[in-house]
Amino acid sequence: MLPILVEKVVYNHINKSLLEKKQKFIEHLDKEEINDFIVRNDTSETYSSFSTLHSEFLSLSRVPSNGKINQTLFVTEPRIIEDERNDYKILQYYFKYENTNYLLEIGNSLSEINDLTFVIRLFFIIVLIIIVVITFLADTFYIEYLLKPFYKIIDTKIRHVNEPESFDHTPIKTHSKDFQELDTVLNQMMDRISELFKKEKQFIANVSHELLTPIALLKNKFENLLQNESLDDNAVDKLVGSLSTLDLLKKIIGNLLLISKIENNQYEANEMIDFDVIITDLVTDLQDRIDDKKLSFKKKLEHHCSFRGNKTLMHILFYNLIVNAIKYNKPLGTIEIKDGFLHGNYFLSISDSGIGMNEKQQQNVFKRFTRVSSDQEGQGLGLAIVESIAQFHRIGIEITSEINVGTTFLLLFPNEEKIN
Repeated sequence: MLPILVEKVVYNHINKSLLEKKQKFIEHLDKEEINDFIVRNDTSETYSSFSTLHSEFLSLSRVPSNGKINQTLFVTEPRIIEDERNDYKILQYYFKYENTNYLLEIGNSLSEINDLTFVIRLFFIIVLIIIVVITFLADTFYIEYLLKPFYKIIDTKIRHVNEPESFDHTPIKTHSKDFQELDTVLNQMMDRISELFKKEKQFIANVSHELLTPIALLKNKFENLLQNESLDDNAVDKLVGSLSTLDLLKKIIGNLLLISKIENNQYEANEMIDFDVIITDLVTDLQDRIDDKKLSFKKKLEHHCSFRGNKTLMHILFYNLIVNAIKYNKPLGTIEIKDGFLHGNYFLSISDSGIGMNEKQQQNVFKRFTRVSSDQEGQGLGLAIVESIAQFHRIGIEITSEINVGTTFLLLFPNEEKIN
């Protein structure tokens, strides 16, 4: 609305100026002056004067008698002065002097006013834009300053906390009571979570002990029963099947216990690990399985990586990935392990030419008790263990797979490792 208000103020100012000029003219008016104005050699009944630049003019003329005596009107209309046409704001004043009716017109050119109004409008627009920009920047920095404690709470107490033990209970320095209350509530909540976390660890340890002990006892009894020569073949088959079931149950419990211990950070991660050595040893141990399927194994490790972590867990991680590459591969297929750099991070990839996975299978592949193919043996815990170990070492995992083409597991290591 500023341009409209500016225009209104300017026109009001012009009207006021015209009224002042009219008042001065009327105050000094007399018969002699009127005659000087009107009586001309050209017998004109009108006297006009105007400024050099045609910005103002004054006109006095005799008019017939009418009902507009002592009335002041404001009109806007074009006038031609010395062959130059301009728009004027004109004050028209009808008055009677010594029984003669006169019309006084005082005009002010609008061309300069319109130019000035345009400049003022443009000035207001520029100032408004500057004010908006300054206000936006000021508000942005001010809000950033106000919310700094909140971002600090998010960053130090939520985003980078992977387990209760690493939670920082140090109060956040802030003058806001709301943020102080938020910090206090988070500390209390994490204390409760930490307590439940400790109880869970103890529960898992107790359950694993209580389950593994009777399994071992049952297995021992079944093995003793197998020594009894009075058993017929049917009974022996049932005992052998029961022993297989107990072995499977023991293996499942062991894997679940392993995942739980990893997620509870019950392992140390301070050993220097040589991937080349681990992979070479695993390939030697699994060579029989590779030969059974007549697979071609290729190892292309061009960089020597010294990674700090848990050697046993990393051995399990590579074992499960290579075993899966063998299990889900095709006869006469290939397995390739290579390394390199991606986005500045060292990576290891394990590729096979096996059955592959669709998109849904890739999304569920790390879920516990999920198997890619029901035709293969296993409990569906191998890749769940791989994911837990990778998260423990802050290793990223990316999967690329295509049905009947193959699958690639890419391990992206954090930047702390030393690469030669």
